[in-house]
Amino acid sequence: MIENRELSIDDYLAMLRRRLKVILIPALLAPFAGFLISYAFPAKYTSQSLVLVEEQKVPQGYVKSVVTEDLTQRIATLQQQVLSRNRLQPMIDRLGLAKGGKNLDDVIDDIRQNVAIEPVESELSVASSTKKRPGQSNVPGFYVNFTAANPREAQQICNELTSMLLEENLKSREQVAQSTTDFLTRQLEDAKRNIDDLDGKLANFKRQYMGQLPGDEDNNMKILMGLNSQLDADTQALNRAQQDRTYTESLLAQQLASWKSSQSTTNPQSLEQQLSALQTQLLQLQARYTDDHPDVIKTKADVAEVKKKLAELNAAGSKGSDNTTEKGSLNEPPEIRQLRLQIHQYEEVIAQASRDQKRLQEQIKLYQGRVALSPSVEEQYKSLTRNYDTALKFYQDLLAKKSESEMATDMERRQQGEQMRLLNPANLPDTPSFPNRLLFAGGGLGVGLGIGLGLALWLELRDKAIRTEQDVTAALDLPMLVSVPWLTDGLAFKDGNQNYRGQSKQPPEENKEKETVEV
Repeated sequence: MIENRELSIDDYLAMLRRRLKVILIPALLAPFAGFLISYAFPAKYTSQSLVLVEEQKVPQGYVKSVVTEDLTQRIATLQQQVLSRNRLQPMIDRLGLAKGGKNLDDVIDDIRQNVAIEPVESELSVASSTKKRPGQSNVPGFYVNFTAANPREAQQICNELTSMLLEENLKSREQVAQSTTDFLTRQLEDAKRNIDDLDGKLANFKRQYMGQLPGDEDNNMKILMGLNSQLDADTQALNRAQQDRTYTESLLAQQLASWKSSQSTTNPQSLEQQLSALQTQLLQLQARYTDDHPDVIKTKADVAEVKKKLAELNAAGSKGSDNTTEKGSLNEPPEIRQLRLQIHQYEEVIAQASRDQKRLQEQIKLYQGRVALSPSVEEQYKSLTRNYDTALKFYQDLLAKKSESEMATDMERRQQGEQMRLLNPANLPDTPSFPNRLLFAGGGLGVGLGIGLGLALWLELRDKAIRTEQDVTAALDLPMLVSVPWLTDGLAFKDGNQNYRGQSKQPPEENKEKETVEV
């Protein structure tokens, strides 16, 4: 009747007392059966070796190891390398594991399935795992386990696998360090060629844009301002020289005019004109007067004087016709020669000032072009210098890393880095690791208890007996008026208030569950 109402602790205890035998019999027989079943399985023996992982002997602050892989991952990688066919076949041939008609592939698969590597976890390593440095392992070591049907064979294979793991670790660490050094060397050569290329481009750029580089902009502005000032001063000097020349030329023209007017009487052309005029005047006088007339006599005397002067001038001209101009200039007054010298000096000053002005204008144009091109040149120069600085920094970083890698490689060759040392060699197992007979017995106990409890529950579910007032209420859905318990030593009954009357003895506990009911 347990399915018709809610059960209490007393109900469960009552069921346990009723079905105690059903529960205990399977619980006692099942461990013995499990113990006997364990003898049906073939015995297997597990040999175990302990490998200690030692930190590198050189402090990390001086030499950093290039092997930064976590120890757990590295052990897994070493395990895959050691368990490869090429590595296992020599060991199988050396130990003769493939004899007796065994297939090599089956032996290799059997070794792979029966080997196990477990890291050693200590409380200290777990506590310091949060303070672990990169490349430093918090695992102090690991176990190498191998299971075989023969204890001697398990020990031999475990020793061989452990030795192969240690050798592979040394070899792989040295290879990693050497390959890192070789890689950094190649990268360093490429970086050096890149720096040389950028250095050549930078040098060519500086030669091409000499004076237009970013640092020369202020200097170019100062030079341009100085050239403009020089051009202004030269322009002013040129204007003053031109004005002085114009003024001196005007003075020279005046002096020449006055001097030429004073020299007109001694000029051959003037004398000839005077002679022609006098002769004409003489003819006119002779036609009107006699030769004794005073005007005729005076005119004849003037004609003779002019002819005399003209003859002297012609004679002087025939002797030195080539030096006429020079003598004429030498005959000029000192004032005229001084004015001509001043004009010549002014012309030289004007020519020099014009040349300086042209030169300054060309220089100003050059520096103005430099100033105008400064932004684009600065952009190109910054791009080149930025690329050069980046390449130089990359080269320096590679150089430092290469030096560290070389030291790390030398440290690995000298076996001064992180090492795996065999602490406990593989032991010879004296008891089988499988089957564990106590474990089989414990499993049998659990199975027996489960079977006993299942049987007890099944029997309770099939039991339709009514034992308590709660069963009556749940089954009939009517109130109970009175109940008569089983009596042993005397009569007794319950009234509606649940009080026993009659003999003083209380009904036994087991009889409470066997009450008959009247409704």
